[in-house]
Amino acid sequence: MTTPLIGAIEAGGTKFVIAVARADGTILAQRRVDTEAPSVTMPQVLDFFRAAAAEHGPLGGIGVGSFGPVDIDPASPTYGAITRTPKPGWAGSSYLEWLAPLGVPVVVDTDVNAAALGEWQAGAGQGTTTLAYTTVGTGIGTGVVRQGRPCGGFTHYETGHILPRRDPARDPFAGSCPYHGDCLEGLASGPAIIARYGLSLDRMADTTEAVALIADYLSDLAVTLMLVHAPDRLIFGGGVMKAPGLIDSLRGRTETKLAGYVGHARLDPGLASYIVGPGLGDLAGITGAIALGRSAMAGANV
Repeated sequence: MTTPLIGAIEAGGTKFVIAVARADGTILAQRRVDTEAPSVTMPQVLDFFRAAAAEHGPLGGIGVGSFGPVDIDPASPTYGAITRTPKPGWAGSSYLEWLAPLGVPVVVDTDVNAAALGEWQAGAGQGTTTLAYTTVGTGIGTGVVRQGRPCGGFTHYETGHILPRRDPARDPFAGSCPYHGDCLEGLASGPAIIARYGLSLDRMADTTEAVALIADYLSDLAVTLMLVHAPDRLIFGGGVMKAPGLIDSLRGRTETKLAGYVGHARLDPGLASYIVGPGLGDLAGITGAIALGRSAMAGANV
């Protein structure tokens, strides 16, 4: 009997990465699709899964790690649906409804929870009990995994919308978040950086001032995560974090703001082993989505 395969979707604000994998995580087929309106993007996703199943074998479950806000409460009548989002056409769109024609169970979580799960299983989070993964890109979000299970409350965490300390004299930019203005995402995400400087960090001739400012904002988040969750490690990924010097500056500002208050063997001098980049690189999200698909398939077989 052929073992069913796993479908996986890493649904980001800019692109969808979709894959079909064996139960051990080996990817058999993969494709990138631009994130446009659901009526454009999701039929391409369905076509990919149908073609991959025809070539490689039937699917047993699908895992979705999605941009948010998204309803991740399995007991909710709108589980698996995007909720409030400025992304045109996506508010109210349901992954379960779109994927229903495939006839397999679906598990939906956030993209950062999926990435955190992937890093915990196979990346820079291996060996930790509690891991916090933050992505800094089109948006900012954090997934926290404890003993292999994503954490949350009545909904998922929204760390991109905490309010860091902003000095208007140093940074007169009012922020770009349509809801909060100068929240973390409104100040330090990729679009916020472009709105402030006119360029992304990787296109600036001199990034010294910009890197210092963005690191200062992100260090407020790093300190908050440490004080609230006490994770064994912090991972910072996403396109913005690839800027030279940013993660080093983030470590320095975080250590300064802690001011020696939290003492533990986990916190090495300089935090080089505590605040790290993703071990899986750009594969963290799809690896976690495969893990979610594995749980969907296992749940269907209980």
